[in-house]
Formats: sequence, structure tokens, C-alpha cells
Amino acid sequence: MSRTVAIVEDEPAIRANYAEALRRHGYEVQPHASRAEAQAAFSLRLPDLVIIDVGLGDEPEGGFDLCRELRARSATLPILFLTARDSDFDVISGLRLGADDYLSKDTSLPQLTARIHALFRRMDSLSAPRAKEQVFRLRGLTLELERMRVTWEGNEVGLTVTEFWMVHAMVRYPGHVKSREQLMREAQVVVDDATITSHIKRIRRKFQALDPGFDEIDTVHGAGYRWRA
Repeated sequence: MSRTVAIVEDEPAIRANYAEALRRHGYEVQPHASRAEAQAAFSLRLPDLVIIDVGLGDEPEGGFDLCRELRARSATLPILFLTARDSDFDVISGLRLGADDYLSKDTSLPQLTARIHALFRRMDSLSAPRAKEQVFRLRGLTLELERMRVTWEGNEVGLTVTEFWMVHAMVRYPGHVKSREQLMREAQVVVDDATITSHIKRIRRKFQALDPGFDEIDTVHGAGYRWRA
């Protein structure tokens, strides 16, 4: 069965171009012209991946609002922003809301499809059969690899796919410094250093929402990050 990709884009020509390109790669595409239209469709069934523009019609922040709503419904749904709004502030805002990737509309179609393929590969790796379930436990943390589930002191932490793999990279080797490049490889994303920093800040905030005293992630200036041994 082909994967379903939803595109939420208010410009008809751009929406049609992306839809046609993704169909050529074998995806089933659901194009939506507005946040309201997308919400109506998603209320019936979530797609396998969502591509969102930030500005939607008369809603300058409509894409951000939609991302927030989708992330509240699913912690693992891959969400990718594709927008002309590419300032550092907008990129950080999108990632803080839970997006897995944030691309400019200057991005080529081959790079866009490569990012989509990478997100689906990460999801597939979670469902691949394994001889034995891998569970990592360290102080208050439990990370269940197959279930893509992280808990802290028994409470579930709602991580996105990207955030999960970054935590996994650090927890697998506690005390070892993971560079930003290593975290990118583990999460299968290609972003700049500031974006990695934003992801780490968001991860910390999610743990601190459950435990204000959480301080398991160390920043090693000039080198990267590590989970305390």
C-alpha cells in the first residue's frame, strides 16, 4: 500500500507541482488549500506524513496552528514545513511546535523527496522485527526502542520522531559526547547547528515539564551534548 502524504498549501500552482512530483515517487497525495480543509480531512483520518506551509490564505500563522493541533493528536506523525518563511525565528518556532523538519521553498524537489524518504525510513525502522526488544534504563529514564516510547519517572515524554532518535543517540552511550553531526546522522536529518540546539532545548523542556529538576543532558561547549552517565 502506498504512503499517504498530505500537502497543505494555499498557492494552487505550487500545490499542484508538489503533488505531481510526489505522485511520481509512488505516494498517494492529499492536497489541501487551507487549514480548515485540512482539519476536516484529518478529523476523519491522519495521513502518513504532512507537509505544511506557514502562511495559509488569510492566516499568517495558520501552518503553525495546524502543526500544534496535529502534534497534540500524534507524537509520531512526521510533520515537515515547506515555506518561504525561512528566518531563524520562523525555523525555531516550527521546530518548537514539534515539526520534524523545516525547509525553504527554494529547496529542490529531489532534496524534498529525499527528506520525505528519510522520515519514512525512520518510521519503518521502528516497526522492523527484532530478535529482542531493546530497552534502555538509566536512573529515571526508560527508553523502549520498538515502541518508540520514552518515560521519565514513569511518566511518558511526548517526543517527536526526530527528538526520540536524538535522545536514543545520547542514552545508548551515556557519558559520551555526541557532536551535532552525530545527532544529525542518528536522526537522519540535515540541518544547521542552531536547529540541533533548538531540538535539544525542546527535549529538555519536555522533561522539565515532568520534573523541574531534570538536568540529565549536559552541553559540552564546542563539542556537543551528552546524557549523564
